[in-house]
Amino acid sequence: MAREQISGIDPTAVPSGDGCVECLAGQGPGWWFHLRRCAECGHIGCCDSSPSQHGTKHAREAGHPFLTSFEPGESWFWNIETEEYYDGPELLPPQAHPASQPTPGPRGKVPEGWERDLR
Repeated sequence: MAREQISGIDPTAVPSGDGCVECLAGQGPGWWFHLRRCAECGHIGCCDSSPSQHGTKHAREAGHPFLTSFEPGESWFWNIETEEYYDGPELLPPQAHPASQPTPGPRGKVPEGWERDLR
């Protein structure tokens, strides 16, 4: 059975890359704990436990209410406005960052003692 269309989720949006767009561009400390994908436009940002929280910042600034995990094996949608989980449609691949990319990441950018920087 097909799932109904949910406003704010575009199943055809392509992920913006393999890592947090802003962290890779040098905004903030440059590393993340986990990655989140904007379900409306495909923007990849870092999670709220990461130092810069770029995923939620993007969603709020763009008015895109749904984030989904960009971690292997996770398939949930989170509405930042209602703070509720949703079931949603399958999005275009890739569904997660490459398995070769460590968590936290990216390789070579995560500082020693990174755990103390988690929120």
